Formats: sequence, structure tokens, C-alpha cells
Amino acid sequence: MTYKSGFVSIMGSPNVGKSTLMNTMVGQKIAIATQKAQTTRNKVTGILTRKDYQIIFLDTPGIHTPKNKLGEYMVKTAYEANQDVDLTLLLLDAKVGVGQRDREILERLGKKRLIAVINKIDAVPAEKVNEMREALLALQLPGEQIREISAAQGTGIAELEKEIVSYLLPGPQFYPEDMVTDRPERFIAAELIREKALLNLREEVPHGIGVEIEKIQEFEDLTEVQALIICERNSHKGIIIGKKGAMLKRIATDARLDLERLFGTKVFLQVFVKVKEDWRNSGYMLRELGYKKEE
Repeated sequence: MTYKSGFVSIMGSPNVGKSTLMNTMVGQKIAIATQKAQTTRNKVTGILTRKDYQIIFLDTPGIHTPKNKLGEYMVKTAYEANQDVDLTLLLLDAKVGVGQRDREILERLGKKRLIAVINKIDAVPAEKVNEMREALLALQLPGEQIREISAAQGTGIAELEKEIVSYLLPGPQFYPEDMVTDRPERFIAAELIREKALLNLREEVPHGIGVEIEKIQEFEDLTEVQALIICERNSHKGIIIGKKGAMLKRIATDARLDLERLFGTKVFLQVFVKVKEDWRNSGYMLRELGYKKEE
């Protein structure tokens, strides 16, 4: 049997479940996933390898209206990830329906080599899902290019994978079979810490933070990690640290558990907080935190 491989981008509005879908398909946590919008800031690669094929997923930032340089970078990254891929998954939220932004994305991407994936079908009545299907059909999208899933529950994932494979072309195995991402451990560690901050902090703080890994030192059965949470205001620093350091301790404790799974050892994690005003509009800071390449 001819081996097949290909690159698949996952696109859509913020908070539709792109990272959850990639994690579910790969079978391991690669990208952070929260209920807050715009969680993913960078293109994250997840690799699914089977006996006869390999799928390389590109999980992209949510398409939104940028308010700063970081936002502009996120949208640019999302559309750039769609270049030269074999297939695009346009993910839609069943709880929201087919919105204007979804229509704009579909118009910009075109309908060739694209599957519209209605996610979170476990959270709405069947009538709502049917309405979305009809709306997509009205946009001239063929019915066979519409799939319905629940990424969180795993519903429809096997069928979606089979459909994705039908788009793959004969090609090499790009990555070793035991490799699930091409992102370095330093990047994943920073993202895991940022995820715990997103989950624990107030609504106005999370998108104003970034995480920089200052040190990773690995020993036989222990990994030492030193991280810096960067925020934009002194008031945010106080919230992140919390009363008597309680919030920062909670973030670090939650993150340490995921980091131990990442490194396969016990982890000694130190997390500090630093204020960098308006860092999301600083080209230097965006490069330092890995959101922007050197120009």
C-alpha cells in the first residue's frame, strides 16, 4: 500500500476548539486549550502517525480583529499557515452558529480542499446543527465537505480522520513515528504555564501576559525550570501574585503537574512576575517571547 502524508491547517474564529481538536486527534496534549478566546498565539504543529499515513496538523490562532501588534501577528500567522497545505479544516462552534467572520474566512480560503467541521455538537440540540449544515450548503459548500464532531468528547473524530486521509497524497513520513510535535520543550513549557495563568486569572488580565522560560536544567530524575510571567501593568502583577503569593503559587502548582508529564521527571518550578508596559506592541518583546521572527 502506498504511504501517504500531508499538512492540514486548523482554522476558525477564537474559542471554537481548534487546540482541543488537534490534541484529540494527536492523542496527546500539544497545544493549550482554555475557555478563553485567543488562547493560541503561535502556529503549533501536531503530528499523527499511523501505519499507512502521517498527518501534520497546524493549529493556528483564532481569526479576530487585531487590537495590537501581537493580534496582527496572530492573524497573519493563521492565514500564512494555510499556504501550501494539503487540506484546511474550518472549525465552527455549534453553540454560536455560522457567523459573519466564518463566512469571511470561507470566502477568503475558498472551498477547494476544505472541510467545514461543526464542533461542540454535544452542547446543542440536533436542530441547531442541522441549521448550520443548511447555512453552509447555502454558501455553496458541498455536503460531503461538512463534518459534525465533538472534539472534547471524541464524537466523530474517527470519521473525520478517515475523511482527512482521503485528501492526502502519496508522500514520505516526514517525522519519526514517536514524535507528536516539532515544537521544542521550552516552547511547550512556556505555553503550559501560560495556560494555567489563563485558567486562574481574571478576564482582564490573561491576554496581557506572556511567559518566558529563563532556564531549563535537566538532571537524572529532576528538571529545574525557571519561568518569567510578563504582564503590562503593576496592578496586573499584584493580581498574578495574589494575596501572600497565593495566586502565583496556584499557577505554578497546576503547571508543574503538566511539566512533569512533559519532561517525564519530577519538576522544580520557579515562577517570577515582571512588568513590561505595552509589551504586545513591542517588536522586541514579541521576538523575545517567540511570537515574531527576526526581520
